[in-house]
Amino acid sequence: MSKNQLNQRIKLTQSILASIGKIDEFKGLWQGGIKLSPQILGRLKQWVIITSTGASTRIEGAQMTDEEIARFLRGLKVKAPKSRDEQGVAGYANLIGRIFDNWRTLKLSENWILQFHSILLHFSKKDQIHKGKYKSGSNTVVMFNKQGEQVILFKPTAPYLVKPEMETILNWTNKQLKTGEVHPLLVVANFIFEFLAIHPFKDGNGRMSRALTNLLLLKIGYEYIPYVSLDEIIEETKTDYYLALRATQKNHKTNHQDITPWVKYFLEALLVQANRARKIIEEDQPEKLLSKKQLEVYHLFSKGKTLSVADINTLLRGKMPQPTIKQALSRLVKCQLLERIGQARSSRYRKI
Repeated sequence: MSKNQLNQRIKLTQSILASIGKIDEFKGLWQGGIKLSPQILGRLKQWVIITSTGASTRIEGAQMTDEEIARFLRGLKVKAPKSRDEQGVAGYANLIGRIFDNWRTLKLSENWILQFHSILLHFSKKDQIHKGKYKSGSNTVVMFNKQGEQVILFKPTAPYLVKPEMETILNWTNKQLKTGEVHPLLVVANFIFEFLAIHPFKDGNGRMSRALTNLLLLKIGYEYIPYVSLDEIIEETKTDYYLALRATQKNHKTNHQDITPWVKYFLEALLVQANRARKIIEEDQPEKLLSKKQLEVYHLFSKGKTLSVADINTLLRGKMPQPTIKQALSRLVKCQLLERIGQARSSRYRKI
């Protein structure tokens, strides 16, 4: 694909410009009005590493809850990951943590991307041969619908074209971020879509795309990224995420390329993230950082009332999956809104 085609497929609409304006308004507010202590920001970052790791690995089929991930990561130094889920969690936590801590010195280049991929799959035993290397075989991208049926999203770039296509999008992105001819958010959206369309690796492309999104947003000045999990927002809107990619893929590499569906989804996710970050500045109320599902669980607790996961499932009449309930409870405990009584299956929760 030519650099000119990469420019032409970005279409500006009033709604896209309005979304960018709102996101940039908050970017300035954060840079000028952040008064939180380094200790609070440090705790927020540590929690986002957990929630982003949980969300990004669950999008790809892992089953570990945020609470299980927090427990696992605490013991990682003395206990190596065993299961496939643990290996994926350890790799993503390592990668996103490095990006949050070192983004100023990291660059968008082929060498760094290959290194990131090696970090991502460092603990994965089955991926040792191809980690840090572009794919050598085809890799069709699929999703699973609500019925559990496999649906083909698209067929990515052939292996022999991966390197030249990656070079093109990397060169285009770095040039645009330097010249400012296209708004940086649109440049990032374009890069991430093309990265996913190429699907340069045998495994780990989705997780890599989300890690690179975090890195690029930090590089272009959105410094609140480590304090509100974008990965978690993508997990919460996973169906819309896949639909936007699928709608955009339809005209990929045709004369009618238009990445508007993907750009709209991307900006909407960033608006949600900015609004959650705004609440960190404006109000010292941890519950303001909760998602709708987490709030739904929190509101079940009246003063002095203790509930188990099974109790909550009953009260919600089974409309929320148990893993989601456990994730919500983990967040509520971390925010010091609830306390846990007991361990494992006997655990109950109550308001602090």
